[in-house]
Amino acid sequence: MRYRSTSRKAPLTSLRGAVLRGLAPDGGLYMPAEIARHSAEELEEFRRLPFTEVCFRVVRPFATPDVPEETLWQVVSEAINFPVKLVSLSPGLHILELFHGPTLAFKDFGARFMARLMGYFVRGETRLLTVLVATSGDTGSAVAHGFLNVPGIRVVILYPSKRISEAQEKQFTTLGENITALEVAGTFDDCQRLVKQAFSDEGLNKRAFLTSANSINIGRLLPQMFYHLAAYRQLPVASVPLIVSVPSGNFGNLTAGIFAKRIGLPVAKYVASTNTNDVVPEYLRTGQFHPRAAQATYSNAMDVGNPNNFPRLLDLCRNRLEYVQKEIWGHRATDEETLQEMKAIHKRFGYIADPHTAVGVLGWEAYKLEHAGPAQGLVLATAHPAKFADIVIKAIGTAPPLPDRLAAYLKRSKLSLAISSSYDEFKQFLLAH
Repeated sequence: MRYRSTSRKAPLTSLRGAVLRGLAPDGGLYMPAEIARHSAEELEEFRRLPFTEVCFRVVRPFATPDVPEETLWQVVSEAINFPVKLVSLSPGLHILELFHGPTLAFKDFGARFMARLMGYFVRGETRLLTVLVATSGDTGSAVAHGFLNVPGIRVVILYPSKRISEAQEKQFTTLGENITALEVAGTFDDCQRLVKQAFSDEGLNKRAFLTSANSINIGRLLPQMFYHLAAYRQLPVASVPLIVSVPSGNFGNLTAGIFAKRIGLPVAKYVASTNTNDVVPEYLRTGQFHPRAAQATYSNAMDVGNPNNFPRLLDLCRNRLEYVQKEIWGHRATDEETLQEMKAIHKRFGYIADPHTAVGVLGWEAYKLEHAGPAQGLVLATAHPAKFADIVIKAIGTAPPLPDRLAAYLKRSKLSLAISSSYDEFKQFLLAH
């Protein structure tokens, strides 16, 4: 498999080249040059096979010939060693819980896979690989735990000061070892900007071996197809169309869904469910894409004003608005609506949803109101509610159960370093360390 840039001005490269570079030299995002489709018979076989085998078969065409099959099997089996649970709230509404991995968020799928893949790719390298990642919440902890003590790699995580929950922060700022956390005086978009500037800085890249662990990296995006297939394996066979509502911020999650659809997953429509940072729903309504400064909300992992993966979505839809609209429907939810929905879900179903999942349910409900035909909804539950205990308490009046592994991190001391949003300061930090 070869990989091309969404800007189409860079030469084709291998999976190794795409993963270790992160961003293409022309500033574009790497995409597979082709996407092999699985037959209906193969998809039906996926229902019967062990999940590890399904993940291996799905990613194998994208990794050949860069990764030997035995290595790829080891990467998949070590990375995806936790369950994906489907909870049916009603016959027409299902919740796919993606938070049963080590850091209690869906980011564990991509981060753990990519860490092992990068570890394989840098074996024998004499230079230390520096992985840069901007996080609005869950990415930081997933990447930190995925790369912790991986030989030949150090990780630098940038996060916006006072804009993520304490539980999210403690999961990646307390580790030390090869993980450094930088607390940036600014927004997530500032963090994302600093990372992008570092990659486009030719002088810095001559002195440092840099790559990204954000969803701009194709190595993190490919394994996110796995849980879309996990839903298909567990959903009852139905003749009614499947609508998948995806809580969306940087849009890696939804982009992976379109990838899964391209390989054959029978999804009628994806709902881009956002909070008030609704640049993509606005684009779907108006045809105009207007990035703007991110606003802080209760669903902070989705506080993104300029989604990284938007060029990939356009690329998958031939850069045509009408094709994007055919694949995706958008919805925007306010904080007040999110709290009310969390309360309603708990009262009606006895289910505790985190704010991001509630935004997803709101997207599904809004879609159903505007589309009268038969359909069943699948909402991706992206994080454990305990990571947002204060918001859950505000919504339903009681705290969610606190998993032991999260409680342990809350007791640790924070080790992060404070920096401004100045690129010069960030660059000097990278050069000095």
